[in-house]
Amino acid sequence: MGVYHDRYWLADTYTGLPIVDLQHVDDDEAGDLDAAGTAWRLWTYDDEDFAEHLRRFLLTVDTGRVRAILVQEWGQDTGSEVVVEQLAEHAAELPGLRSIFLASESEHVRISWIRHGDVTPLLEAFPALERLDVRGNGPRHGGEGGLRFRPVRHESLRMLRFESGGLSPEIVRAVGESDLPALEHLDLWLGRAWYGGGATPEDLSGVLRGDRLPALRHLGVRNSEIQDEMAAAVVTAPVVPRLRTLGLGLGTLTDRGAESLLSGHPLTHLTHLDLAHHYLTGPMMDRVRQALPGVEVNLNERRSPGPDSTHHVAVSG
Repeated sequence: MGVYHDRYWLADTYTGLPIVDLQHVDDDEAGDLDAAGTAWRLWTYDDEDFAEHLRRFLLTVDTGRVRAILVQEWGQDTGSEVVVEQLAEHAAELPGLRSIFLASESEHVRISWIRHGDVTPLLEAFPALERLDVRGNGPRHGGEGGLRFRPVRHESLRMLRFESGGLSPEIVRAVGESDLPALEHLDLWLGRAWYGGGATPEDLSGVLRGDRLPALRHLGVRNSEIQDEMAAAVVTAPVVPRLRTLGLGLGTLTDRGAESLLSGHPLTHLTHLDLAHHYLTGPMMDRVRQALPGVEVNLNERRSPGPDSTHHVAVSG
């Protein structure tokens, strides 16, 4: 799938706050808006660089009260390094910032075209940050560079989400090597090896042990080319008994992976199991529902194998 319309993304709110595009309001109007009650979306035109756009934001809005920022676009020829650098440089002027979404929408841009660098400095610059969402791929077609994340300790982060058509194994391992004592919600969209993905259950082992994620209650391991293997690894992992919700959709899950879900750690303690976009047969769907009568199971978007029995992830290029 190329141009991706996120089924989980409501374009008019973020963290429960109404989104306002800074580009669509004049300075007086921006200054009059409730800075704390607004999620501010920043994006630049071709003739305005991000540093200039952020400077306008800092001068017109009471940024001491801002709690949520989304950065939609920063120019196709520039990676998110400039965004990360500028936000980190002005962290002292954003003391109330709790949520950041990098590349918040990609309606007209393929997810693999969204260029990133190292996003770890955001966590280092904002020790009180509670949520970080990153949309975009790693290196395209096995190329160099791309999205990076280093092992980090962060006391406040409660939600971390990587939406990707190709999340590098190095990032998956780095998340598992990070000490995130407050993290409750983790979503990893693994994607295709062709677009820089290729993570294996071994790469996920740090996350699945959960010893550095003591507060984790939601885990999403989605959009994998080897979703059956991922399901088998997840369902036997030490972290599972303390989860409340689990996401294993968007990938290539078949009856083989679903069989693993029925034979590993019991999942009856979950409140929600999201398997949307899958390749299960009708009888297996019935078995999953019957085995989890008290769990809300999302089995929407049943897919059929393509020519030569091919299976595809939901989000890639």
